[in-house]
Amino acid sequence: MIQTQCTRCGAAFEADVPQSVNVAKDPDLKEKVRSGALFTWTCPRCGAPNLLSVPFLYHDPDAHLMLVLSTAPLAAEGLPEGYTGRQVRSVGDLVEKIKIFDAGLDDLTAELCKFVTCQELKKDVALRFAGLDGADGEMTFTYPENGEMELVAVGFNVYEDCAGILRRNPQIRDSVQGLACIDQAWLARFFR
Repeated sequence: MIQTQCTRCGAAFEADVPQSVNVAKDPDLKEKVRSGALFTWTCPRCGAPNLLSVPFLYHDPDAHLMLVLSTAPLAAEGLPEGYTGRQVRSVGDLVEKIKIFDAGLDDLTAELCKFVTCQELKKDVALRFAGLDGADGEMTFTYPENGEMELVAVGFNVYEDCAGILRRNPQIRDSVQGLACIDQAWLARFFR
């Protein structure tokens, strides 16, 4: 049980939210995490929807993946051999990372795709990976604009081109240590 407060009326309540999930042991929770439903609650006093942002560990042993939701700086060492570990700072970031890894994509390459797509759109927007689909494996990204969610689809060739950029610049991937927070701010250190 954690203490939380309604963002609308300020009423304090206790919420029963797990601090971690191992999706191999509890596969039903995976979809609740992936949809964000595990982190939402409705205030029993005023009915307002609320989003919990609590430290959380997502562990997928089959994919050798650990994601840690935390706003505090983390310096994790000693991940199990062959594991990918990432820190995320919001529930939205957590959901996006899960979608990227579930699609069989590399998150560093996906972040570079978002950077390149923003450059092509000539927009400074926060793209989110929504999925990989279509006959050509198009990647779909979403972004907010004028109070609406916009979609942009890019061909898989963009992902392949970005993977090539990363292969030609191994220092980028080599700089990823421990529970790295791989996002646009992190990537901006290399592409200014």
